[in-house]
Amino acid sequence: MRRGPRNLRVAADGVGLTQFGGVTLIEHFFQRIGLQGALSQNIRFAQRNNRYSVSESLEALLYPLVLGLGRIETTEPLRSNSVFHYLAGLPGYPDATTLRRFLERFARGGRNSLVKLHDTWRAAMLGRPAQAIFDLDSTVLTVYGRQQRAEVGYNPKKRGRRSYLPLLCFEGNTQDCWEGSYHPGDTHVSTITIPLLERAFTTLPEPIREVRVRADGAFFDHKIIECIEEKGAFYAIVARLTRPLKNRLSGLRYRCVSSGVWAAEFRYCPHGWPGLRRFVVIRRLVPKEPSAQLHLFQMGGYSYQILVTNLTLKPLNLWRFYNQRAGAELIIRELKYAYALGKIPTQDFQANEAFFQMVLLAYNLLNWFKRLCTPTHLQRATLQRLRQRLFLVPAQLVRPGGAPTLRLAASYTSAPDFLETLRRIRHLRPPF
Repeated sequence: MRRGPRNLRVAADGVGLTQFGGVTLIEHFFQRIGLQGALSQNIRFAQRNNRYSVSESLEALLYPLVLGLGRIETTEPLRSNSVFHYLAGLPGYPDATTLRRFLERFARGGRNSLVKLHDTWRAAMLGRPAQAIFDLDSTVLTVYGRQQRAEVGYNPKKRGRRSYLPLLCFEGNTQDCWEGSYHPGDTHVSTITIPLLERAFTTLPEPIREVRVRADGAFFDHKIIECIEEKGAFYAIVARLTRPLKNRLSGLRYRCVSSGVWAAEFRYCPHGWPGLRRFVVIRRLVPKEPSAQLHLFQMGGYSYQILVTNLTLKPLNLWRFYNQRAGAELIIRELKYAYALGKIPTQDFQANEAFFQMVLLAYNLLNWFKRLCTPTHLQRATLQRLRQRLFLVPAQLVRPGGAPTLRLAASYTSAPDFLETLRRIRHLRPPF
């Protein structure tokens, strides 16, 4: 049986080494889309020092989100990595205190400009489709300190803990995050959805002729539905199973629409609503329950799910259309854990909300990077997989003949994907 080396010497004298060789892909992409120039021209506010420009400080916040360093405190490895500085085009890397203070100033002086710029980019990347789909969802971010405006609200995993409540809207075709807002944990979703929808509709490009909205039972509110109808849009929203709705289930005539799936529909006006709406019931055997989050009601060996809609789709097609919304829940999970949305950086609410907007920007930038630059088999990859394949790549920066060269290990199995991605970036036509 072979053993490891016994007399191995270790020397800390390597030159030009980095574990972040894939940063060159990110920086090349940022250059092609003109990220730094756009940030410099559109986001300006007073700085206390001139070592890092506003655009450089914003990029210094983006890179840890992409590379998986999480909290601001864990960015220390980037400060001493001169190869990373060279590849990222930064003069250095700020310490945690500098980044946190910048975030607080940015929240008050540059946050709104960033959101407007982000809106412009989103519209350009969406293009000119005939239809857009809005997937609404919310999540809970538990806090453990004395963060400003964190309140006790609905928190299924940490009951009694204070939290923040992000409300998110995704575009269902592209999976881009289209809109987002940040609130204290005791905020009720129904009270903040209409302002978010107003902004989401306002930022849509003109040629879009049809908008469809999908949402779970937290958004079952007649004011939200009326807002959607006033915009001339369509919706499929899970109905909360009140007692009057439950009483109707047993008296309906169901027909089999697929193997193990039965459907029925009726028109009904819930109490306090200003008119009849179409309700579609999906009935399935209990062992085939698709998800615990679909507000299912069990009765007589069956589980029931009710959707309220103004779409004319047949019940089975409506149900399938709504189930495609499950991608939004996966994106939120990735935002919380891969993009560090759940890592609250400061005690200041405005700074935390600004960090939230930075996370949404980082997510969309990586989503566009995948669509425009990566090989086909990586275009639906998670951020974690992209890190493993393209970003966290050990490399050495050398200068044979004075030409800077990034050397990847001969054993690096994803080198073809890396080089193909770099080729696509260099041939990319700036989308905005």
